[in-house]
Amino acid sequence: MAQHLKTGKQGEALALSYLQKKGYEILATNWKHRRAEIDIIAKDQKILVFVEVKTRRDDYFGKPEVSVTKRKKTLLTDASIAYMEEIKHDWEIRFDIISIVARTENDVELVHFEDAFFPGLES
Repeated sequence: MAQHLKTGKQGEALALSYLQKKGYEILATNWKHRRAEIDIIAKDQKILVFVEVKTRRDDYFGKPEVSVTKRKKTLLTDASIAYMEEIKHDWEIRFDIISIVARTENDVELVHFEDAFFPGLES
């Protein structure tokens, strides 16, 4: 497996553990719809949360969260709509980003951006 894919999988595992410790109910991981993938779908009490996880080994070229582009947000939105239609959702939703810089096994910075963006309100 390529190093960047391995780093991504490790980051997703860290994010999953973090959310579970916070009491989130995990509904799905790596949920795919067409060309989009939602890393984690969870419930935070009554809120349906779509989580994008970005992991890097360093932040030399910027923090991981800055790589969630307008295009990526559009793909996430499209996939979230498909998921909501599939489960016939009728409750509040939220889009979060979990940013991880994992310099070493013992030097990990995890930042959770709740309500990181809302589709349609971006310029």
